[in-house]
Amino acid sequence: MAAYLQWRRFVFFEKELVKEPLGNDGAAPGAAPASGSTASKFLCLPPGITVCDSGRGSLVFGDILLVELSLSSTEAQRDSSGWNGICKVEKTLRVFKELTGFQAYKLRVTHLYQLKQHNILASVGEDEEGINPLVKIWNLEKRDGGNPLCTRIFPAIPGTEPTVVSCLTVHENLNFMAIVSGKDYPRVELDTHGCGLRCSALSDPSQDLQFIVAGDECVYLYQPDERGPCFAFEGHKLITHWFRGYLVIVSRDRKVSPKSEFTNRDTQSSDKQILNIYDLCNKFIAYSAVFEDVVDVLAEWGSLYMLFKKNLFEMAINLAKSQHLDSDGLAQIFMQYGDHLYSKGNHDGAVQQYIRTIGRLEPSYVIRKFLDAQRIHNLTAYLQTLHRQSLANADHTTLLLNCYTKLKDSSKLEEFIKTKSESEVHFDVETAIKVLRQAGYYSHALYLAENHAHHEWYLKIQLEDIKNYQEALQYIGKLPFEQAESNMKRYGKILMHHIPEQTTQLLKGLCTDYRPSPEGWGDREAPCFRANSEEFIPIFANNPRELKAFLEHMSEVQPDSPQGIYDTLLELRLQNWAHEKDPQAKEKLHAEAISLLKSGRFCDVFDKALVLCQMHDFQDGVLYLYEQGKLFQQIMHYHMQHEQYRQVIAVCERHGEQDPSLWEQALSYFARKEEDCKEYVAAVLKHIENKNLMPPLLVVQTLAHNSTATLSIIRDYLVQKLQKQSQQIAQDELRVRRYREETTRIRQEIQELKSSCETFNQSFVLSASLLLRHLVEVPALSNLEENGSKMRVIRVGTRKSQLARIQTDTVVAMLKTLHPGMQFEIIAMSTTGDKILDTALSKIGEKSLFTKELEYALEKNEVDLVVHSLKDVPTILPPGFTIGAICKRENPCDAVVFHPKFIGKTLETLPEKSAVGTSSLRRVAQLQRKFPHLEFKSIRGNLNTRLRKLDELQEFSAIILAVAGLQRMGWQNRVGQILHPEECMYAVGQGALAVEVRAKDQDILDLVSVLHDPETVLRCIAERAFLRHLEGGCSVPVAVHTMMRDGQLYLTGGVWSLDGSDSMQETMQTTIQVPVQHEDGPEDDPQLVGITARNIPRGAQLAAENLGISLASLLLNKGAKNILDVARQLNDVH
Repeated sequence: MAAYLQWRRFVFFEKELVKEPLGNDGAAPGAAPASGSTASKFLCLPPGITVCDSGRGSLVFGDILLVELSLSSTEAQRDSSGWNGICKVEKTLRVFKELTGFQAYKLRVTHLYQLKQHNILASVGEDEEGINPLVKIWNLEKRDGGNPLCTRIFPAIPGTEPTVVSCLTVHENLNFMAIVSGKDYPRVELDTHGCGLRCSALSDPSQDLQFIVAGDECVYLYQPDERGPCFAFEGHKLITHWFRGYLVIVSRDRKVSPKSEFTNRDTQSSDKQILNIYDLCNKFIAYSAVFEDVVDVLAEWGSLYMLFKKNLFEMAINLAKSQHLDSDGLAQIFMQYGDHLYSKGNHDGAVQQYIRTIGRLEPSYVIRKFLDAQRIHNLTAYLQTLHRQSLANADHTTLLLNCYTKLKDSSKLEEFIKTKSESEVHFDVETAIKVLRQAGYYSHALYLAENHAHHEWYLKIQLEDIKNYQEALQYIGKLPFEQAESNMKRYGKILMHHIPEQTTQLLKGLCTDYRPSPEGWGDREAPCFRANSEEFIPIFANNPRELKAFLEHMSEVQPDSPQGIYDTLLELRLQNWAHEKDPQAKEKLHAEAISLLKSGRFCDVFDKALVLCQMHDFQDGVLYLYEQGKLFQQIMHYHMQHEQYRQVIAVCERHGEQDPSLWEQALSYFARKEEDCKEYVAAVLKHIENKNLMPPLLVVQTLAHNSTATLSIIRDYLVQKLQKQSQQIAQDELRVRRYREETTRIRQEIQELKSSCETFNQSFVLSASLLLRHLVEVPALSNLEENGSKMRVIRVGTRKSQLARIQTDTVVAMLKTLHPGMQFEIIAMSTTGDKILDTALSKIGEKSLFTKELEYALEKNEVDLVVHSLKDVPTILPPGFTIGAICKRENPCDAVVFHPKFIGKTLETLPEKSAVGTSSLRRVAQLQRKFPHLEFKSIRGNLNTRLRKLDELQEFSAIILAVAGLQRMGWQNRVGQILHPEECMYAVGQGALAVEVRAKDQDILDLVSVLHDPETVLRCIAERAFLRHLEGGCSVPVAVHTMMRDGQLYLTGGVWSLDGSDSMQETMQTTIQVPVQHEDGPEDDPQLVGITARNIPRGAQLAAENLGISLASLLLNKGAKNILDVARQLNDVH
């Protein structure tokens, strides 16, 4: 406080009481003339003033009813009913011009803002109670019925609830307006110290834009990063204002505080209020005075306004600088000075003043003036300065370059674009390139593009405008790898058309350890990169010579090139071979094509190579690929079509061990020939006889179709076959007779043992064991047991579910019919698949989900056989087990069971987003693509559980089950839709029942083998071989469809991605003739995909197995493995 009292006091300001202007009669307008007096009265503001502002030579007041403003027009008339205007004082004349006022709102005015650079007033007020305040924009230069023109009206705050506006401000560029609402947001008290309303201010740049907070004890100054000085100014602060380097504070004595009648503010004013003006830099008081009831502090009518009117702009500029006027204020003076000079025709001087406004004045304001006046030189000077200060945009650059080109000032143009470094560039380079290119200044555009690394523009100009292909290619060779690669993909065809050899050389380098040329932009020490050579093949369109050179180079120096390189090279060689006329050259091309096929590059994708060979009729290649793909049937058909009889026999001899059905097809083929083929028929019959591939009756039926085939052709075959069968019959009769004799002898010995004691020696024990062994080998003799001896009880294992019991009862019933008197005991147990009901089968990650426990009991001799659904049995059985019987297959298709409210609908007509339940990935993958409007969800449990979930819960609109299961349960009436194979192929083995036994338990194997259905067995062998070769299971979508017709077994197989978006399907067939009963003697045949079928010809089984393997190989070669691998990975993740 002591330091403050020591500040010196000066009187740098004058106090002047404002008076009303005199009317024409010498009286103040709107006031009754005083009797006997002509002196002006002091101007008294009306009560109810709510807001004040100033600007552009006017003081603006708003009261509870009116907005009052001063105008210089003398024609305006005042309302004689009272004060409703504001005053404007010209200090040099010390008089007022006439006052005017107008009603802006029906209720009250709450905020005003007078713009300084535009004669526009913004106000906030209320027209009605209970609504949001309205913002009105007034143009004070235009009149509407004597009042300022209201140009816009809009609500201050969005919404319907009334909200108080607490603050209003407008940016001088007329682009922004800020309105602060007084909504009741949660208030957080950050500090107990602060200041009252209107007791803070912001200093000008001379004081580093410090924030001033005036408290009752002290005045605090704050800088952006720290607290500034503090001044102990006495008195209760009412108003704080900053004016041109001075701090203005209105305060009052704390001892006196009566309420004023001239203000409605909450803060009560004292009768005597002190106005102090401080110079904080020099620490003195520039002015101090006492006033009554200060409403607000406004600053207006500076001396600059007078100088502007007298066009003394230089003096105004000097005065403004001495008074530390901010940059915006100076820019306003420069603009007015420029406008003045422009109006006088001094365009050179005007542009110099406009240049001084750069950064503060919108450039379009200046550019529009000089464009209209066609003053290109002045506009060029302004735009140059704008670029030097880095404030130009792309449009400014375009305009400046157009000015240069119109003036044809090449020196200025080169000076502008040829900067020394990137940091000196003050314009948008890309825009400059575009303008120069359009104007035809290609060399300048190329300079910019090259020096500023705009490679794309450089190449566009070289290739599209100048047509300099060699330079463009060399430029690409200088680029880093990524850019060289992308530009070759874009411009490669053009370059290949004009300079093919050089382009090919660059492509070779780009695809084999590319490094940019030494003078280029790339880092030669960086690691080498290789482009994907396959992606550049389209560039060589219509240039096969260079394409051949490129492909051969890539195959030699980079053997691991993409497959597309080898595919294209093969196609190119085949094309050349097909069109070549010279025999020697044709032979060379033939050798090159075969060599490429044998290179091993087409093992996994031989199908594409096969199509290429077929398209170009390259038969040697076709046959080679058939053999590599193990498509022996196709090789056979090829030779048959070309009637190459010896080659047909050769194919059978070479591949007959792998596919025995080839001999059967050969016999059928020769049988259909009307010409004499006795030699070939005899060769085929000899092999069929040696390998026992066909029953004699089928051979006779096959040859019966040939009119040239006589009995003499097959006489030797039949004779030998009959002789063998006669020998077999004789051997069987001998064995039966011997067994009967042994049986009779042993029975006699048993009888003797019953009646007398006997000492057993070693030979007797051996004889008994031999007899028992023979009885096992000839199970039919077990029925000869007489005298009511005890029969063996056959124990049958099964799952506990109702469907499993029904299936087991069906098998046991068939066995009882075929073996009367046999006794069977059914033993039920639970499996892993029965116990885990909350997880999809594909997620459990374990095979034998429904068979493992049953097989364990079979291994421990707890049961003698078990009954499964064949689709649950893995294609690879544990050691020591085999499928001894497969019963006749029921309908293998899937069925849709609908919720009661959707009965009568189909999957296609179900509503959008309907949930369909299924536990099979196979079904989801096939149906999701056909019915995208449905949502497929997992559902677990036995049939009873699933149907209960469907009927009782609202989760599912339908579920999908196997038709066979529903039929066995007697629920055929629940089937709402059957999904045929063309809609949804079924699972491997679906609809068939399998009986699993111990492989070495010959008596049980013989017991159940009579249940084998030949057609079902062959179909299931093909399906299981297909699945096994694919290494599929329940974790991947694999499906099949098989059919027997006219001695042909047809197999269709497919694989799908989990969502069904990617799939692959193929169909193959093979010839199979299935007799009613095997006519040859029994054989100890090994298993095929876990199945032992003694009563079905071995050749037929092998043909079915080979069909499944061939189809799987075909799909794998076409990419099925990738689909399955991705499906497994996604299934594991999810």
